[in-house]
Amino acid sequence: MASSEVATRAPESDAQEDTQTKGDGEAISGIEGDTKPDQGAASMGEVTKFNDIDVYVTKPPDYPHSPSKLLLLLTGGTGVHSTNNQLQADKYAEEGFLVVMPDQFAGDPAPTTTTTAQAEEKPSIIEQVKLGVASVAKSFSIDMWLARHTPEKVLPLLQKVLASVKEEFADAVANGGGIYAVGYCFGARYVLLLGSDLHQDVAEGLRNPEAQAEEGMVTQGPQIKAGAIAHGTQIAKEDMAALKVPVCIVAVENDNLFPDEEREQGRKAMEEAKLEHEMKVYSGVPHGFAVYGDYQDDKIAQAQGEAFQQMLAWLKAH
Repeated sequence: MASSEVATRAPESDAQEDTQTKGDGEAISGIEGDTKPDQGAASMGEVTKFNDIDVYVTKPPDYPHSPSKLLLLLTGGTGVHSTNNQLQADKYAEEGFLVVMPDQFAGDPAPTTTTTAQAEEKPSIIEQVKLGVASVAKSFSIDMWLARHTPEKVLPLLQKVLASVKEEFADAVANGGGIYAVGYCFGARYVLLLGSDLHQDVAEGLRNPEAQAEEGMVTQGPQIKAGAIAHGTQIAKEDMAALKVPVCIVAVENDNLFPDEEREQGRKAMEEAKLEHEMKVYSGVPHGFAVYGDYQDDKIAQAQGEAFQQMLAWLKAH
């Protein structure tokens, strides 16, 4: 991807643009993890380590007395220690999934900029300058962050977690006939990659998926049984065209981080390949809306619930 494209496709890079005002006048973004969790809400799982990688694990209340299915949850840039991401994982656990949510970023989540401003109709020149400088600085920080977290770095990490999961929770993997996966924002593309036939050198982090493969390179089959993703970032139509497993896609209309044209080309590619898929485009909501949070806008809160039920139904049906 060209460097000029990164800033517009980076997770959370639109945080200064898609804002809503909470009742106390605090400006918040619609980006995943930026909203406040419910007051008094506490996650029910625990952070442990698989192959020296931080992993949040949350289980159904009756596990292991009742059979469960294994769900790999890949987060947006806010990462495994985000309360909202942990609560999101808990929601799937309450529905019967044993959820494993790995730290894809090796302790280096995406940089964030919290901006508090008065609810002014027309900010002063000074405030506009401050917001502009903050936006540019954040965009640069996100670009640098993305450069540190490429498929060459993330895929080997996920392979290590999957190897541990298959051993630690063999019963849940067997019960589901494989591993299910759900991904939000940054994590969405990696659900697609894990649901594709990857050349071995790509899976091991020795080559970027876009680079040409050597002749005769061994391929590795899909690592998941089925997937569901929401408002992905850095996804190209080629990622969808390469899919080999059923997928549910939640998207946002006019989302610069997952452009309509790219999404539609990917949809056509999946149709031509006769791949089982479901796609729903939500309008009037910001990128990141599907992640659990204490949304003050009723429309966003309702859409978040609908998206969760859509993705959950897809996973349960497969």
